[in-house]
Amino acid sequence: MMDSNGAADDTAEFNLRLYVAGQTPKSLAAIANLQKICEENLAGRYKIEVIDLVVSPQLAAGDQIVAIPTLVRRLPPPLKRMIGDLSNSEKVIVGLDLRPIGKSRT
Repeated sequence: MMDSNGAADDTAEFNLRLYVAGQTPKSLAAIANLQKICEENLAGRYKIEVIDLVVSPQLAAGDQIVAIPTLVRRLPPPLKRMIGDLSNSEKVIVGLDLRPIGKSRT
């Protein structure tokens, strides 16, 4: 669900898909960073699907993946994408609209 500002509300279920290429340091960092951010901000309200394009390269076309690692927020709408190892947690939180309860847009 969305609030009046268009941000996901505090009951929204997040469906996240992370595209990686093998077990590279950057891929492993992206997985770990995403899990940490989700646990701190979305405890119990998220599902992460990790797709290894080394194993299943055909899956890149569905979400128009051009760089890796790429994170795709499929739910709640709208669809959002982020590229990189997700090490800047503040940028990920803003990019995915994971604002803590009670915070408003500035």
